[in-house]
This record gives sequence, C-alpha cells and structure tokens, in this order.
Amino acid sequence: MLISVLLSACGEGNEGSISEVESTNNDNVFEVAVIPSQSIGEMEEGLSRLEEHLSNHLDMSVEVTHYPSYNAVVEAINYSHVDLAYFGPVTYLIAFEQSGAEAILTQLIDNEPYYYSYIMTQPDAPWDSLDELLAEVDEIDFAFGSQSSTSGFTIPGYELMQREVYENEGSYAFNSVRFTGSHDITANAVANGDVDAGAIDSAIFQALIKDDVIDEDDYKIIWESDQLYQYPWAVPHDMDETRKNDIQEAFLAIEDDEILSIFGGADAFVEASHKEYDGILEAARAMDLLDQDDDE
Repeated sequence: MLISVLLSACGEGNEGSISEVESTNNDNVFEVAVIPSQSIGEMEEGLSRLEEHLSNHLDMSVEVTHYPSYNAVVEAINYSHVDLAYFGPVTYLIAFEQSGAEAILTQLIDNEPYYYSYIMTQPDAPWDSLDELLAEVDEIDFAFGSQSSTSGFTIPGYELMQREVYENEGSYAFNSVRFTGSHDITANAVANGDVDAGAIDSAIFQALIKDDVIDEDDYKIIWESDQLYQYPWAVPHDMDETRKNDIQEAFLAIEDDEILSIFGGADAFVEASHKEYDGILEAARAMDLLDQDDDE
C-alpha cells in the first residue's frame, strides 16, 4: 500500500489535469482520489490507515492519491482511472453531468450529514440580516472563497443572484467583490475589516474556531443557507453494483478516529445517493458552473 503524494499543500480550485499526474487504472489496485482538503502532513497518517482499512475489507491492494486539483479528480473519475473519488458537491455534479459518476457515501459531522453556507460580518456591524446588509449594497465590500467552492461561492452566489445584486465576477451591485481562494482567508478578511461581509463553509468555520485559528467572538452570522449534503464519495459510471456495496460496507465499518478526523472531523460514514445533491445542482446550473472543470 502506498499513499501517492502529488502536492504538499494545495488551495481550493487550483488548475491541473489528470495528464499532469499520469494516473492510470490498475485492475490489481483499488485507486482512490482525494481532494486537497488539508496539507499532506495533516492527512498522511489518516490516509495511510484508510489504505490499510480498505485493503483489509476489499481484499486487494489500495492506493490513495492526494490529487493536486479538483478538475484532475473529475477527469480521473470520468475516464475510470480511479475507483473512488472524494470531492466537493459541485465537483461531483460536474463529474455526474459529464460521465454519470455516482455518489454512494458521505460523512456524518456532529451526527448530521449536512453543512451550511454562512454569510458573516463583524460583531459590531450595523447589519443583523442579509436584507439589512443589501439595503446598503453599493457600499459593501464582499468576499467569496474559491470560485470552485460550493459553500464559499456557488450557494451564496446563487442567493445573491436571486436577490439581483450579483450576476458574475464582472457584474454586481456591491462596491467590490473579491475571491480570497479559501475559507480561512475569508474569515480573516472579515475579522480584520478588509471586507464588510464574506461567505464561508459552516463546518470549516466551526473547525477553525475549535482549532483556535479564529475567535468566534469576531463574527456575526447574518445568513444561513438551506442544508447542504456533506462532500460525496463517488464511483465511476461503470462500477458494478457488487463493488459499490463492498465499498459502502467497508466505509460504514470505519471507526478509526485518525481516519475520520481528516474528513471534516467526521463521526462516521453513511450511504448517500445522487438525489441528495439535487438542490445544489439547481444552483450550479444557474451559475453556469457545470461546464467548468473544477470545484469543495
């Protein structure tokens, strides 16, 4: 078993393709693609244990590859170069639209398979709701995370599009709009007053607080999205049903905290299906994101 390390640390939505990593499917090895959710150092032990666990349950060699970008994972699963992929909801939907990739698993965090998109501001800001903020929209400096982030851009962007204050990167009613590239940078930009408000993933927001990276007292949440299903694990379109069931059973049996911790501090893995991502699909289509090649 071998963890294949491609980049030591990667931001959301970095460019790349499967040709860069030269990955090919090996019938004798079960290949898993994982997006860069944390640095390699933080994930290495958990990924090693995941390899060992899956190898024992599937009775074959397993190789977990930490891919350098979201579109590399999409291309890998589209062409069945990997047997299983872990990525963001919009990235999954791109793969679903392009090749019929199928979500089969997700994770429980705080015993729920959901997370949310937040829009937040400073605690002493004069706005207590998104309506109040948008009443002064032409004076507001706003921050999204990555353009490929479900909770940092797609869902809040769709909400702002419906409210007719955001159309695209070059057309909006705000004083300014910036893309920070990651949730933690957005959090710091809001706390420091570099922007008036920003969008962030609720699970990452709580994790940053728990790890003492940010102080909860520096923020006020003024908008929360509907429930979003956690990041999916998906298989290629040509995966047979027996293998899908074997994969699900292997993940449902995971109780190792070292493995669970690197996937958002999960409590456990649970079965999922494509229908859980239909709500995000509507937003992604409205935002013209499904023709792109990358996404969290």
